[in-house]
Amino acid sequence: MSDMPLTDNLTERQQALLILLVREHIATSESVSSGLLAQKTDLRISSATIRNEMAVLEEKGYIRSLHTSSGRVPTEEGYRFFVKYLIEHEEDLQPVGNLKLQIADNPLELDSWMQMAAMMLSQETQVAAIVTEPRLLAPNRFKQMQVISVQGRMVLMVLVLTSGHVHQQMLIMAEPVTQAVLSQACEHINRYAYDKDSHGLYELARTQTSVLARELCMLAADALQQMDDWNSKIAYQTGFSELLPYLEEQGVKQALKILEGEAPLNEIMSDLVHEKAGTVRVIIAGEGRWESLSNLSMVLGRYGTRQFVGAVGVMGPTRMPYGKAIPAVSHVAHLISKMLDKIHDNEDASQTEVDNDTDEVIQGLLE
Repeated sequence: MSDMPLTDNLTERQQALLILLVREHIATSESVSSGLLAQKTDLRISSATIRNEMAVLEEKGYIRSLHTSSGRVPTEEGYRFFVKYLIEHEEDLQPVGNLKLQIADNPLELDSWMQMAAMMLSQETQVAAIVTEPRLLAPNRFKQMQVISVQGRMVLMVLVLTSGHVHQQMLIMAEPVTQAVLSQACEHINRYAYDKDSHGLYELARTQTSVLARELCMLAADALQQMDDWNSKIAYQTGFSELLPYLEEQGVKQALKILEGEAPLNEIMSDLVHEKAGTVRVIIAGEGRWESLSNLSMVLGRYGTRQFVGAVGVMGPTRMPYGKAIPAVSHVAHLISKMLDKIHDNEDASQTEVDNDTDEVIQGLLE
């Protein structure tokens, strides 16, 4: 560790002992004594010297004593120092072992692939794994709409986005409207609304003198805004039962809230979304920011393409095997990004055909 820089006024020897202590505690879950460190370290120093160094580490808040033992365990700051060290010294990260996943060729395989990825990630790290649904990164933009009269006041709104996505929604109008009048209003909106996001559609609606055109424009804007609302829904999770022996009651409750969507995953994702694909973020005990994560650690990786973004990660006690978790999460995030890129390229190649098919579908509904 001769190349280890001085950090937080810790000497190289203190840093080496702290890293060794954290490794031992993660591996055994037991408090670590000066005698054990003396046996494990390559440093040629006595147990008495180690005890003195541990006293300094405890004074600076990196380790703490347990009343039931003479040994020491890491504090949150100790774990954070350890994670920082791992990230700066990639050679000390453990290689990914069993995560040999094949890239899917089409979106029909996406669900089963992500479920398998979560399961293998949990097996690799021995903690719970989660994968969120991919969400559109940029705001949805309007391409065209058509409203088809179904029966009486009931109509079907068909909204086509510039991404190629087609949104259909049944609506009840204030009063019956003929198909000819509906088509005329849609033709007018299509002329002025192309490539607008929800905010642009709301602005356009306010300028409409026709009550029907204003109402339809508002309905299209509402639909786009609803699709834009960021909601990091956990699509796949596995391994929760593996956590139960390692968490206190409060930690179990916090983990359940995350899986039920009540914890601040959306807020965390809103930060991650601005990072580049493959970025891994380690959150230890809520980092003083999220009290609802105070008994947990999370390792989250951002996956994504030019259009879609999501998160894959693991969740467990603060005594998590970070050396395994960080490279495993990074690896799976990279694979999901590659797969989405491949799917996106296939969709781009057939976009013209999709556009033609969409036009034919709308025309068929009108006939």
